[in-house]
Amino acid sequence: MAMSKHCRVQTLLDEEELEYDIASHVEAWTARGVAAASHVPAREVAKAVVVRDGAGRYLMAVVPASCRLDLDALARASCHRGLTLATEDEVSRLFPDCEPGAVPPFGNLYDIPTFLDACVCDVPELFFSAGNRREVLAMRLPDYLWAARPMLGSFCLHAATARDSPKALAARPVRAAVTQP
Repeated sequence: MAMSKHCRVQTLLDEEELEYDIASHVEAWTARGVAAASHVPAREVAKAVVVRDGAGRYLMAVVPASCRLDLDALARASCHRGLTLATEDEVSRLFPDCEPGAVPPFGNLYDIPTFLDACVCDVPELFFSAGNRREVLAMRLPDYLWAARPMLGSFCLHAATARDSPKALAARPVRAAVTQP
């Protein structure tokens, strides 16, 4: 299925001859919205978060839609200081072929280092926005790792579940190690 708007991701995946599927869904502005619209568990949907460091350099952090990004842990993992979320204007400028809220987790296609939280590696298939707010792309995790070439680390905050008390969550150690797959 062809994406409705040209996207660098599709070009890369086609050039690398990697298998992927694209499905349409109702318009979604967030990764959690993509999960709900696509009927996929939020932990299987990748959320691309663009941040800027104190020197003005950009990074992309990829975490499950079910989690939040821990900027302090990402700073430790990436060895970048003064991390803040990029503004909507910055993201629009950096990703001109993507709609706001639909940046795919391929910073490498935009010369932006990509850091993948290791808990994303717990799923066999990864879902993410296909550059617009109405399509989701699905591909095998090993193929994503090959194409996106992210650095791995631990920098997401997991949402509390019924079996996780706030006290237990606070006691969990945060590791900030980064490895190259």
